[in-house]
Amino acid sequence: MTFATLALIVLAGLAGPLLGARASWHIPVVVGELFAGLVIGVSGFRLVDPADPTLSLLAEIGFGLTMVVIGSHIPVRDAAVRAAVGRGLLGALAVGVVAAGLGVAVAALVGSGHAALYAVLLASSSAALVLPMLQSLGISAQTVPRLVAQIAVADIACIVALPLVMEPSRLLGTALGALAITVLAVVAGVAVLLISRNGVRSRIHGFSERRGFALELRVSLLVLFVLAAIAQFTHVSVMIAGFSVGLILAAAGEPRRLARQLFGITEGFFAPLFFVWLGASIDLSAFAAHPAMILLGVALGIGAVVAHLAARAAGLPWVQAVAACGQLGVPIAAVALGIQTGALVPGEGAAILLGALLTVLIATMATAAAARRGSVPPAGAGRPAASGAT
Repeated sequence: MTFATLALIVLAGLAGPLLGARASWHIPVVVGELFAGLVIGVSGFRLVDPADPTLSLLAEIGFGLTMVVIGSHIPVRDAAVRAAVGRGLLGALAVGVVAAGLGVAVAALVGSGHAALYAVLLASSSAALVLPMLQSLGISAQTVPRLVAQIAVADIACIVALPLVMEPSRLLGTALGALAITVLAVVAGVAVLLISRNGVRSRIHGFSERRGFALELRVSLLVLFVLAAIAQFTHVSVMIAGFSVGLILAAAGEPRRLARQLFGITEGFFAPLFFVWLGASIDLSAFAAHPAMILLGVALGIGAVVAHLAARAAGLPWVQAVAACGQLGVPIAAVALGIQTGALVPGEGAAILLGALLTVLIATMATAAAARRGSVPPAGAGRPAASGAT
């Protein structure tokens, strides 16, 4: 890998902000980055070799940091959302039951043995996608607590389940690795809460800010890389490590300075590099050789909407139920894992992304319709916001 290649990837990553610049379109930045990767990768001009070891390592760091951001979007400190966890759990369970049946049906439709994977994809939601979408329309998490609680439950459950269903032959080893990471993450989370309560964290924060040491960022990256090293040693995806660190930050409350620093290194470089690499790794020519994969993508997109309508049984309004189908994190993680492990058949990764993009489109339309019709109150009209991160 050369600096010329790196410059090309950074340039390609600018397609994300360019495509997402029009706020009324609600197009996630990752869509443009994936598309740019397709253009310069194996599906396009082959200007980038996604198998390059250095590029793969940088992309995996980007994957981990992206999962940190996704985990940090889970509103675990929000009182209104915590109060709605019971209803959210019921809604997520209803969606999961329907998704399991649809996963079997979709697998039979395309002749695949990945019914469990499809069920996880169909049941997933994305807090990192839907919450900013709501905020852009002036809808706060406190005004739709059941929706946010359901998305949070689905996010956590599907991200934990994904590596287990991707490699069922290694189920025990994967489960033990994930358990080890989870235990260490809980220990780290408890330690952060303890030093927050006794004032040590605030003193470290003040000292770091005065001296410009970025200590909190360094420690956060240290925890991420230690957990990622354990994941690598136990052959578990780095996604579990990143998501665990994100949950720790969400539970403890990210200081604004740390949030800005993480935003800078993730959204400024590593996340765009990861998504461009992901797009560059996908071979769309497999659609021509395997046209059933197009059907798979459409079935996953439509199936996700049908599955999430089951949340009506838990009392979630139908527009919000459709909005909950929006997903990117879990499908992207599935494709990344598939590339790393070879678990997906040709064209299946592209089909999964196609299904995810369909859910983004449908969730965007549903959220906009909810805002226009007043199906959800605007920010400030519901319960007072719980104290957030400082």
